[in-house]
Amino acid sequence: QVQLVESGGGFVQVGGSLRLSCVVSARTFSTNPMGWFRQSSGKDLEFVAAISWNGRDTDYADSVKGRFTISRDNARKTLFLQMSSLKPDDTAVYYCALDVSQKHGTSVFREEYMYWGQGTQVIVSS
Repeated sequence: QVQLVESGGGFVQVGGSLRLSCVVSARTFSTNPMGWFRQSSGKDLEFVAAISWNGRDTDYADSVKGRFTISRDNARKTLFLQMSSLKPDDTAVYYCALDVSQKHGTSVFREEYMYWGQGTQVIVSS
């Protein structure tokens, strides 16, 4: 059974930083692309960042480029999202996701992901 568990969300002031983690319980992890998405109240799920299986390729939404960094530790089966210079618009529930394909490169579309975490809330207060 595959489980993804996010942590690290919380309250932060504008301009602050948070680091999200996603621990994956799965037979495969190190060969799979992974990503972060977010959903704000009343809005659709939005792509945030993606990373290839080996961490060499990354993609970011324009809204977070230069402020967020996605990374992974395959030995620990953990995905990270370092968020800095946070803005009120970053307030959302953040989800990590696992693409079960073993493709090279990143996966940026929600349809590419089969497994999802339960989400962790991030609130940026001005």
